[in-house]
Amino acid sequence: MDDYNYLRLPNGIQVVHKEITSTRLVHAGIVLDVGSRDEDTNQLGLAHFWEHMAFKGTSKRKAFHILSRLDSVGGELNAYTTKEKICFYASILDTYIEKAVDIISDITFNSVFPEKQIEKERGVILEEMSMYYDSPEDAIQDDFDEIIFSGHPLGNNILGTRNSVLGFQKKDFQKFISDNMDTSKMVFSIVGNISWKKAQRLADKYLAIQEPKVRVTERVPFGKYIPRHVEVKRNTMQAHCAIGCEAYNIHDDKRLPFFTLTNILGGPAMSSRLNMGIREKYGYVYAIDASYQSFTDTGMFAVFFGTEKRQLKKCISLVYKEIEQLKSKKLGSLQLHKAKGQIMGQLAMAEENNASLMLLMAKSLLDLNRIESLKEIFTKIDQISSDDLLEVSNEILQADNLSLLTFIPERN
Repeated sequence: MDDYNYLRLPNGIQVVHKEITSTRLVHAGIVLDVGSRDEDTNQLGLAHFWEHMAFKGTSKRKAFHILSRLDSVGGELNAYTTKEKICFYASILDTYIEKAVDIISDITFNSVFPEKQIEKERGVILEEMSMYYDSPEDAIQDDFDEIIFSGHPLGNNILGTRNSVLGFQKKDFQKFISDNMDTSKMVFSIVGNISWKKAQRLADKYLAIQEPKVRVTERVPFGKYIPRHVEVKRNTMQAHCAIGCEAYNIHDDKRLPFFTLTNILGGPAMSSRLNMGIREKYGYVYAIDASYQSFTDTGMFAVFFGTEKRQLKKCISLVYKEIEQLKSKKLGSLQLHKAKGQIMGQLAMAEENNASLMLLMAKSLLDLNRIESLKEIFTKIDQISSDDLLEVSNEILQADNLSLLTFIPERN
């Protein structure tokens, strides 16, 4: 990333900043290197529940005051939980940025988890679970995690289970935070119309005052991946399918070539091989995509689509056919050039989104201990050869290495 500023506070919290004067907005967030994979077996869903409860009261504010603090000046306050991260962030006019930093630091460090609010939020999360179950295109992605990472915390649903959510008490949140919060694995990221001097002042005022905290637990590394084929009957109109396997971790040098390969196969472009070969040629699907997600110690490749039950086997066969072509036929120089240009354009557009840029900077620091500039990434993409793509496709995408999960409609 070009032109960013960085410092580490005495308590270990990292601060990263990028000034953009062409906007009146500022995006600020606190990203913690804690996620659902850090839960014990009796804590499933606790990280996500904590994200919800952060808005329900602190030692200084009640829920209403938290929710209305930025709303009243047109700002947005939000949060998310992933397998390895929790983030609290805000977007607001530059005039009110101190309000935003005050709030996100307060909910990160000072939540009090009122018992009445815990009871209310249980219902909200149970409704969220029901909503996902009623959306098979979402549910199959969560269920496929369990197929790929069977028996490991990465395979657990971020939402947890109904029984686990019903059982959480205030002491469970306090223990989870005590065991997992580490100020040296925390980043305050801020992007927008704000000077480095002002960003430092806000960091000193709201973050440097926090007591240093050290994580007392260690993540369980993922073990051996075993391919599985699973069929599930569901009350749906369409059949849904997931095909995939374990892939490279975030530190692997082959990550970028494999990301490029995945983009060629089923990226967001309408000209992806899966879209052209299955939707445009046959009209079998409305949407089909390939994704690659890398974690600190492993990764996951997956293809997802929905189709009519009678066309499911044909679609699966066509997906395997496209994968086999990537493994057996080297890309020509023109094809490779177009593929590189496509992915560079996508990355450049992503960097134009300042809110996403703010989150990306924080995540890069936590995962890689550095922030790569777009120029550096483009240089690496330029160096990718057709042989590199052939190598990673044959290393990862062997037919007998692919897992398969299908949702089969119960109704005719």
